[in-house]
Formats: sequence, structure tokens, C-alpha cells
Amino acid sequence: MPDFPPIPIICGPTGSGKTAVAVVLANQFPLEIVSADSRQIIKHLDIGTAKPTIEEQLRVRFHLLDLVEPGERYNAYRFIVDAEAAIGDIRARQRLPIVVGGTGLYLRALTEGVIEIEQDDMPVREQLEKDLARVGAEKMHARLRQIDPLEAALVHANNTVRVLRALEIFELTGLTKSQLRTSSNHRHPKYTYEYFCLLPPRQHLYDIIDRRVDQMMASGLLNELERLVLQGMKDAIRRSNIIGYDELLDFLDGRLTIDEAVSLMKQYTRRYAKRQMTWFRKQTGCLYFGEPGLLMDAVAGRLTTLWSEREKT
Repeated sequence: MPDFPPIPIICGPTGSGKTAVAVVLANQFPLEIVSADSRQIIKHLDIGTAKPTIEEQLRVRFHLLDLVEPGERYNAYRFIVDAEAAIGDIRARQRLPIVVGGTGLYLRALTEGVIEIEQDDMPVREQLEKDLARVGAEKMHARLRQIDPLEAALVHANNTVRVLRALEIFELTGLTKSQLRTSSNHRHPKYTYEYFCLLPPRQHLYDIIDRRVDQMMASGLLNELERLVLQGMKDAIRRSNIIGYDELLDFLDGRLTIDEAVSLMKQYTRRYAKRQMTWFRKQTGCLYFGEPGLLMDAVAGRLTTLWSEREKT
């Protein structure tokens, strides 16, 4: 790895205020933000994914927004490639990189590495997803346990994303993920990182989430979705499986009232935030902050060090 101080990662659950902290820090440092949000990489889905506003993007440059069309696959390996390219570009221009996001899988891949294999095979993935729908998560996990007991011991049956990915790797390569992890196929991180996690009190975060959903609706989320449906994107948006858009599509299809859809948006977002908090609490080497101001001071200290070392390679 290059002789370069750890790059700060601001992580935390949705609605916690990560982006706002980074934007304020941009007033003090020549930084650029590398987004680590699996929803904000999707084009056209802006309001419901809480993408940075035009004003925020004028104040600081964001990378890794709007990379793929709705329904298009994007995995952790692609994220590492894109994120490291962005970091290299930022550093080459004598700017400071900072990673901001709440997609724990992407962040873990970036900081710990990921298995590198050939291009994805959509028929293989589609068959595995059909198998999952037919037999359920427990039986798919049992299949993984037969093929790769070491990987199965690391992943819960309910984590179907990782279970299917491990099975997909075996189908494509004939080798287990555990075998590839110890081979040259394991892509190691190019840089070092330091986690700064914003974890507000749970009830306070839930209140923020409820208000933010109301603000999304007031900002025209339903109008945004209706426009995309008229452009023929309905099925692709369904495949994206994004909270907010799914519920409002059910409203447009007559399966929910608008009040039911909004209520479910709030409920599912709170559940998602709870899962994120659980993930980040288990992250090793992570510094935790209950208030944005305290996190901001800590990250500012790291950025000061990065700036003083900016000419090192």
C-alpha cells in the first residue's frame, strides 16, 4: 500500500446526517466525497435515495453517483474499482478524499478486499434467485454449507445476498469463495482507511427518518416516480428494490392507499436503519459518535493530517 495516512470513512445509518457533516467539512478542507451508497449509484432515482442536493453538489464534488440504470447489477468488486479510481484521481489533483456512506458491504469490501472473478453471468444469478424463491433461505444456506462450509459459517442464512454470491462464485469458477480468498483472486485494498461512525440515539434517528419521508413526499417523490413510469422504467425500478419506490409503485398499482404506502416507507426505512446500526456496531476499528459535532471534530483532525501529508505517494 502507498505510504499515505488512513483515508477517513464517515459511515452510519440512513438519515444520521453523514453527508451534512462532510459538506460542512468541505468549507474547511479541499476535500471531495466518494459516495458509498448502493442506492445513490442508480440514475433517475433521486428524491427517494436522498441524493445530495444540487446546492450540496455545488459546494463539494461527489463521486460515484448515478453510475447505473435502474435494475442494472452493481457489485462490491465494481465498487472497489470505481472508488479506488476516484480516490487516485482526487489525490492526483492534490485534493483530499473522504468516503461517505452507509452500505456496509461496499465499505467492508473497500477496506478488507473482495474476491475477484470474471464478469458476472446473469443466467447463473437468475437461476439462483429462482431457487431461493422456490426453496427458501435455509435450504440455500444448506447448499452453501455442503459446498463451502467455511464461508457458510461466516454468513447467516438470512443474508441471502452473500449466500447467493458465494454460490454464484462456485458456479462460475468451480472454486469456493474460501479457496479464492487465499489465492491471487483476492483483491486487497489499495489504501488504508479509518472508520468514523455517526450513531444517533435510536428514537431520535427514527424521528428524523419519519420527517425525512414526509419531506421526500413534499418534494415530489411521487411525481418523480410517475414520470419514470411513463418513460417505461417501472419494471426496472421494481428490480432495483428501493424502499419508497416499491411502496409507491404498489400505490400506483392500487394495492395500497397513499397513507399506507407512506407508513410502510417509514417502517421499512426504520428497519433498514436498525440493520445498518447493527452492522456498524460490529465493525472493528471504528470510532463511534452520537452527535454530528463530535464526529466532525474527529474527522477534521484526520483531514488535517492528510493535508500535511498530501505530497506523499
